[in-house]
Amino acid sequence: MTQVMKELARSISQESGKGPAADATPLRVAFPRPQARLEQDHEWCVARADGEWREIRFHDYGRVYEIPGLYEYIFSDLLKCRSPRIVRNLLEEEIRSSHSDAHPLRVVDLGAGNGLMAEELAEMEAELIVGVDIIPEAAQAAHRDRPGLYEKYFVLDMTRVTEGERRELSSFRLNCLTCVAALGFGDIPTPAFAEAYNLIAPGGWVAFNIKEQFIGNGDRSGFARLIEHMASEGVLSIRRRHRYPHRLAVNGKPIYYVAVAGKKVRDVELPLSCLGG
Repeated sequence: MTQVMKELARSISQESGKGPAADATPLRVAFPRPQARLEQDHEWCVARADGEWREIRFHDYGRVYEIPGLYEYIFSDLLKCRSPRIVRNLLEEEIRSSHSDAHPLRVVDLGAGNGLMAEELAEMEAELIVGVDIIPEAAQAAHRDRPGLYEKYFVLDMTRVTEGERRELSSFRLNCLTCVAALGFGDIPTPAFAEAYNLIAPGGWVAFNIKEQFIGNGDRSGFARLIEHMASEGVLSIRRRHRYPHRLAVNGKPIYYVAVAGKKVRDVELPLSCLGG
C-alpha cells in the first residue's frame, strides 16, 4: 500500500470479530479521511486480509465477495446498513395488513449478492427463494456464507435472458420479487428489473429499495420514469413507500433510500423513455 493510501486511510481502522470470517483470519478495514467527498459509487476502502492490504472500490462487488465476511463487516458493521431488514419489514407488514388470501412466498431475489436478503426471507418462512446476480463471485459467496438458502442461484444478465433460462425461472411459479441495494447505478438497469418483474405472477408481491435521487427529478437511470409508468398505467399497485437512512457514507453522513412494497397487477412493457441514459 502506498504512503498516500496509508495517509488517506488512517482515520478509521477497526478489526472484525463478526460475520462469516469471525472464526478465520480477522479483517481490518480503513476508510478515507471523513473530509473526502466521494460519490457513492466511487467509495472505497483498504482491507487487510490474508496478511496483505488491498484497495477495494465498494461497487467492485466481485473483489468484496472474494474475502469472506468483508461485505458484512463494511456495510452492516461499520456503515450500519439495515436495508435488508427494512425491506423485509415493509413487505411483511404489507402482507399482514392485506386482506387477500395468503400464499407461501416463492421469491426471485434480484441482485442477490451473498444472500443477506435471502436470510430475511427465510426468517419469513418463504417456501422457495431463487437468486439472480450477474457476477459469479456473488453466487460463490452465497453458497459459501449461506448454504442452502437458495433453491437455485442463477448467474446471468437479465437483459439477455434466453428462452430456456426464462422457462426455467418461470417453472418456479414465482409470486414475489425482491431487490435490495442493487438499483440505480447501472448494475441492474431498467430492462433487467422489468424482466424480473414479469417473471412473477399477477397478484404477486414486489419489494425493493432505491436511492432517493433515482426516483426524483433529474434522474437519468430511467427508474423514476419506470416506476411512474408502472404506477400510472396500473401495472404495479404501490402499497407503501418508506424513506430511511440506507447506510452511512464513508464520511459518516447518512445516505437516504426509499423502500417500496406493492403488488403486481400485470406485466410491464418497457417504453423507450424508461431506458435511462
